[in-house]
Amino acid sequence: MQTPFHAFILAVLTALATPVLAEIEEARDLMEAGRFAEAREALLPAARSGNADAEELIGVMYAMGLGVEKDPERAFEWYLRSSMKGHPGAQSGLGWYYELGIGLPAPDLVRAYLWYGLSSIGGDPDAVDSLEELTRRMSAEEIARAQVLIDDYKPWMYPFR
Repeated sequence: MQTPFHAFILAVLTALATPVLAEIEEARDLMEAGRFAEAREALLPAARSGNADAEELIGVMYAMGLGVEKDPERAFEWYLRSSMKGHPGAQSGLGWYYELGIGLPAPDLVRAYLWYGLSSIGGDPDAVDSLEELTRRMSAEEIARAQVLIDDYKPWMYPFR
């Protein structure tokens, strides 16, 4: 049974979330239209407020040089912010960066496996394929170390999966 208090809280939360969702959809539309600088400006307020979708999209922009100069280190940092909030796409992005060592001193297959694993738990179907490919290049010890890290993150990041 929904009380007036519950209805009020739901209305407030919906009102707060709607403008952010609209801003992100507007930014996606701008990206699809090739208007990347405008999209980035539209995303920055939400990203600075901690919105994982906005952070991930800004990471994509830096990763691919869309409306900004390509910058692997900045892309990595935006992906990391989003990943820590459980964004599966950003987690796959981190996995890719760790796998290839992009913007890092060297590849790190254990951490690549960690992020692909978390991304697959989050529902990214491409992460499953990435894990399969990566597993062929890893030792049993490396996979076990990665699984320990996944087990550390999973209850915090995906408590109900």
